[in-house]
Amino acid sequence: MPEQNTFEFVYEKYKRLMWTKAYDILKDYALAEDAVSEAFIRVYRNFHRIQDPAAPQTAAFLVTIVKNTAINIYHKRNKMLPTDFDEFERADSYNMEEDVATRDEAERATALVDRLGESERSVFLLKYAHDMAHKDIGKMLGISENNVNVRLHRAKKKLADMAKEVRP
Repeated sequence: MPEQNTFEFVYEKYKRLMWTKAYDILKDYALAEDAVSEAFIRVYRNFHRIQDPAAPQTAAFLVTIVKNTAINIYHKRNKMLPTDFDEFERADSYNMEEDVATRDEAERATALVDRLGESERSVFLLKYAHDMAHKDIGKMLGISENNVNVRLHRAKKKLADMAKEVRP
């Protein structure tokens, strides 16, 4: 399939999913459209990273791009300077040790998720990293909603078991 046809396929297949994610963040139809447009420009620039347009990884990649784009738009529109003393005080109370500990925990959790099998990992990431509903995950992956629930249950159990192994 030529690259342009592949890009058109990706656009048609995922534009609604991406718009939904952008709208969830921005709560504005026009801004969601802007986010999707910007996201597809970024996707086009990084299109070489997409190996299989129909793979769940492609959906996760696209949702991540549109999510980040929507968050950037949200922050640009809502950029406000702190106006009361409490906000300045909170900004000064940054705790580097706590931030580093949180990052370490996130890295360990990511490493555990990476050890899951592909079918469980993709469902888990779509659910928890991209906040998708079970019904939407099922449609995207071509499986039943019940199967989504089973895979999520298995993924959580495996992650719990792996976490127990890692702890001293």
